[in-house]
Amino acid sequence: MSLQVILLGTGSPMPDPNRAGPATLISVGADGDAEHYLVDAGRGVLMRMAAAGVGAPDLTAVLLTHLHSDHFTDLGDVITTRWIMTFERTPLTIVGPVGTREVVEHLLAALGPDIGYRMTHHADLDHSPPVDVVEVSDGPIDLAGTVDISCAPTDHRPVEPSVGFRFDHGGAAVVVAGDTVPCAGLDKLCEGANALVHTVIRKDIITNIALQRMQDTLDYHSSPEEAGATAQRADLDTLILTHYVPPVPPGGGDDWRDLAASVFAGRIEIGDDLHRVDVDPDPGKGT
Repeated sequence: MSLQVILLGTGSPMPDPNRAGPATLISVGADGDAEHYLVDAGRGVLMRMAAAGVGAPDLTAVLLTHLHSDHFTDLGDVITTRWIMTFERTPLTIVGPVGTREVVEHLLAALGPDIGYRMTHHADLDHSPPVDVVEVSDGPIDLAGTVDISCAPTDHRPVEPSVGFRFDHGGAAVVVAGDTVPCAGLDKLCEGANALVHTVIRKDIITNIALQRMQDTLDYHSSPEEAGATAQRADLDTLILTHYVPPVPPGGGDDWRDLAASVFAGRIEIGDDLHRVDVDPDPGKGT
């Protein structure tokens, strides 16, 4: 059975009317048997999930690659919406690097007044939002689903720690990198996988922007060529680009694809929000 990748949000910290914040959905199965794993929760994520036909109560888990604000801007919205749209205690599992528990605790504290209002108003809402936080660094992650999930450290310094995630199911494997430069941890995750979802920035463009804060982005993100080289080293079938800086016009991206294709011989996917990619098992690869 294939794994489905949906690019819920392909934007960045720069607000864009056409692109929601960073968020990727990895799904397997259908209807009541489906598992949905949300990787990062940038601005507008629930709107994009609604467009994809998935609600907050449907999520199996939320996984955060790192604690840069643009990657969890709407996590509070996910927590609250799941809480008020379920009618029995249904904990939301939130997985992330060390520091995630503290962030979630602060989010819940900020939501304190709202939680109190809703519990006072709704007699059947007799508990605060239940969450289970799992902090990870390297190795397998037991979430009790049918998908095998693992993680490894990535390099987004000075944002530290940061992690990438790998999803294995039925012989298909997808890696979601988050923000990182090429590194050994990401290479390890990609060994024997089929597809890599990788954030990218156009360093050739940003180099010519005379703003120090833009220049600062160059040393801790990957270019399309660097993402392509990572995919090529691992002999992947598919590279999926996302988190475009600067923004790609709707329907555009051929020049980004060409840059990645200069070093990667496989399939390259780049698209607008809600772009879907099915990742099928490759009988020639072991997982």
